[in-house]
Amino acid sequence: MTELTELQYAFDTFYFLVCGALVMWMAAGFTMLEAGLVRAKNTTEILTKNVALFAIACIMYMLVGYQIMYGSAEAGWMPSFGFMIGAENGADAMVGDEAPYYSVMSDFFFQVVFVATCMSIVSGVVAERMKLWAFLGFAVVMTGFIYPVQGYWKWGSGWLNAAGFLDFAGSGVVHMAGAAAALAGVLLLGARKGKYGPNGQINPIPGSNMPLAALGTLVLWLGWFGFNGGSQLKMSTFDDANAVAAIFVNTNMAAAGGLVAALLLARLLFGKADLTMALNGALAGLVAITAEPLTPSAGLATLIGAVGGVLVVLSVLGFDKLKIDDPVGALSVHGVVGIWGLLAVCISNPDATLVAQLTGIAAIFAWVFLTSLVVWGVIKVVFGLRVSEEEEYNGVDTAECGMEAYPEFTRGKVN
Repeated sequence: MTELTELQYAFDTFYFLVCGALVMWMAAGFTMLEAGLVRAKNTTEILTKNVALFAIACIMYMLVGYQIMYGSAEAGWMPSFGFMIGAENGADAMVGDEAPYYSVMSDFFFQVVFVATCMSIVSGVVAERMKLWAFLGFAVVMTGFIYPVQGYWKWGSGWLNAAGFLDFAGSGVVHMAGAAAALAGVLLLGARKGKYGPNGQINPIPGSNMPLAALGTLVLWLGWFGFNGGSQLKMSTFDDANAVAAIFVNTNMAAAGGLVAALLLARLLFGKADLTMALNGALAGLVAITAEPLTPSAGLATLIGAVGGVLVVLSVLGFDKLKIDDPVGALSVHGVVGIWGLLAVCISNPDATLVAQLTGIAAIFAWVFLTSLVVWGVIKVVFGLRVSEEEEYNGVDTAECGMEAYPEFTRGKVN
């Protein structure tokens, strides 16, 4: 092993770890965003879910998920089953053209925070009425088994990868998958009490802390540079360094385009600048560019993000008309716009085909939705999914966690 190879190995490993840490910081972003968009009486339970799901994801992916996703034969349909992470690279492995260029442990760390991100998407959709332990039980299965199987299909060199399906950093593997699991859960769970009236009216249920929601969005925006930039996998060469720089710029521009487009459309539709739509517009832009953040120009990335921003506003309104209650808009941001992001790959990447992209969309959605529906259904029958009507009225904080997030404001009254 030459000194140059050793230096590149160390640098790319370090870059991978730093990007993984940035993606881990997205857990804080999701936590703050969701805590801001729910009512004060449900905040502690949201916080508990988000910190607990991260820990569960880490343990389950270490035990089985990583081996399922990356320990199987190429071009296969079903992955093999294995335990634990696997052996670290030794110095003798750093010989020849096929030598690894980063640590196995750094790869695990980078991948495990993606799993947690996928599960975080589910948390906001089922907020304010699901039992805490039902949610955490589902998290065990989702992070240990459901997510790794479809992750293997693409990123583990399974059959979707062989079919030419392209998803650079996870518009489908992470974001649409999380939305599909959440949709299955919310269909069995039902809407929050009072959200929809008997004559088709839609009653807004505002969040409790808009500063927290805005801060959470900015934290997610920052973490996304690790999400997309780290997915280049290395930056120790001239070409890779330039690619990472382009990915950072395109990621940022897509978020900007999504926010501005959503803000303008909300002003046109509602006559006001809707902050929640603007925040979701930024996140929609980020989801849209995640499938292919390298090949577009900065201008095209802005437009891809802007389309995502428009779609998220229309989708949020559409889900409400269908009486599918999503307190944070995650089905729209990660599901609808995740599909758009996968289709948008065909605009800038000449290697993409519409058939392959549609195949990937259908396969990932079908696998995650159907398996999640079964798991949610079993949990509903055995343990129950939803808190009682009285517990929902009083707030799941006291019912599930025995404490309030803002006791000086909420004690003695129901928000």
